[in-house]
Formats: sequence, structure tokens, C-alpha cells
Amino acid sequence: MHDSTVIMESTRTNLINDSDRYLECYHYVLKHSTENETMQDFIDNLLPDFMAKIVTGKSSLNVIGVGSGSGDLDLKMLSALHHKYPEMTVDNEVIDPNPQQLRDYRDLVSRTPGLDFVTFNWNQMTAEAFEEQWKEKKRTKKKADFIHMFQVLYYVKDPGATISFFQGLLNKNGQLLLTLISGNTGLVEMRHAYSNQLGTAEVNRSTGDVRRFLDSEGVSYRSYDLPVQVDITKCFIEGDEDGELVMDFLTQVWHFSKTASPELKAEIMERLRRPELSVESNGKVSMDAKYELIVLEQLT
Repeated sequence: MHDSTVIMESTRTNLINDSDRYLECYHYVLKHSTENETMQDFIDNLLPDFMAKIVTGKSSLNVIGVGSGSGDLDLKMLSALHHKYPEMTVDNEVIDPNPQQLRDYRDLVSRTPGLDFVTFNWNQMTAEAFEEQWKEKKRTKKKADFIHMFQVLYYVKDPGATISFFQGLLNKNGQLLLTLISGNTGLVEMRHAYSNQLGTAEVNRSTGDVRRFLDSEGVSYRSYDLPVQVDITKCFIEGDEDGELVMDFLTQVWHFSKTASPELKAEIMERLRRPELSVESNGKVSMDAKYELIVLEQLT
């Protein structure tokens, strides 16, 4: 690439450095994607099989949600568990570094009836800080039956170490569920191709990276595709504020349209039109942002 395609200097190039902007982008993309439907399908069709093994011989479960955000998915999973196993009680550790997200989660809990079977423990911290605290307190007796880390591993320093720590917390028959964007998507290829220009190499992770780590460690796992479609039509409308939210999320760059050179913007916009990334139909452009679910069990 020529120097003219390099992103302009910015003290906040990476989107994750601005949690408010990140959440604004994420919530817009979530609203204009099929992610909620995909995760509901996961709860209806995959989660029961995982839970059947986890609950065997138990009257209570220890659950850890890493990066639980505002809690919508957590409560849906807990409700599904309660519906199938109404006598089961749950001790639920919630881990998220964003104070607003935890406030939203607490508010959701206060507005949701029928959660008497759950005890919530709130941890405003990163996954790494939770690991450090756990080791300091030597909480070796309290193991987890179910740990979920959905869309979290982009933002930890050492994904392999984080996976190993949380897998090490599993009880017998316990399960650790991870989701990330699938390594077999055009979006991941685009992010990798432009990671140096965008300054986002550290967060350009996918399940391909997770698989390589697990394979290198000889750790067995199961995986499932979670298809997600995102409406990116507004990306192609110059100056559209919603389109800029989508572009920030796709590139993981803070205010991409304002900080990238015209040449880089043109290249990426052209790439987003390619058939391996998007499909245009009836005036709308839809992108395949397939996720992958990876399931790990207790280390033996």
C-alpha cells in the first residue's frame, strides 16, 4: 500500500478505546442484524443438549458469564434452564468491565420476574482482572459448571491463557462456551488484509485463532456455526451517521470515515461490495458475519 492509504494519526484509532462509541456501534449493528434470532435459535436447539450433561446429579449450578454486557442473553439462557429444570438454583458470577453495561444488567434483573432461583454476584472488571483476583483469593474449591464467553476474546491480551484459565475452573461435566466471528468469513479476511493500515491487528481475532491454539495444545472441542446476516446498506450512503456506526464496527476503527484517508476508504468500500462479503437484493446490501460456537469440557 502507498503511504496515502495509511490511516491518519489519531490517539483513539482503535474503537475499543472508546467504550461509549463502541457500544453505540454494537447496539446499532445488533438491531440491524439477525444476531438475536440466531442466539435464540441456539438457546432453543443447542443449549438444552449442553445443559442435560451439565445438570446431571446436581440441584444447583455455578455459572460464570464473562463479558455479559447488559444481560439480555444471560437471562434468556437462565430462563431456559429454569423452564426445563425448575428446581435448580444458580449462583451466577457476572463479569464485565463496563459500568453502564452492568447497570443495565442490574436494571434488567430488577424488571424481570421469576429470578428468585438465581443469586447474582457482580464483578466490574476484565476477564484478566477476574483471573488475577481468583488466584489471589485461592478460590480453588468453587468450580464452575457452565461458563460462557460470547464475543469476548477479541479484547483480552492473551486469548490462549484466558481460555486455559476458565477451562481450568470447570467442574466434572462442566462446559465452557466461546463465540467469535468465524475465521471462514470475508469480513475476517478483509480485517486481516488491512490490519496494519487500520491499526487493529491486536483485535482482529476469529475462531481460526482459537482453533489453532486449541489444536496446538491438543485440547479437544466441538464447534457449531451460527449464521448471522448484517444489513450494511447505509455504509454506502456518504455522510450517513448510521452508516458510519456500521463502518466503525466493521473496521474496528474509531470514526473510520473521519480518520481514514480517501484512498483507504475507497478500497474498503469496494471490498465490502465483493460477493464473498455481501449480497445486494431489493436495494439492500446484506453481509455474512457468521459466528462460530466452540464448546470445551473439563480438562482431564
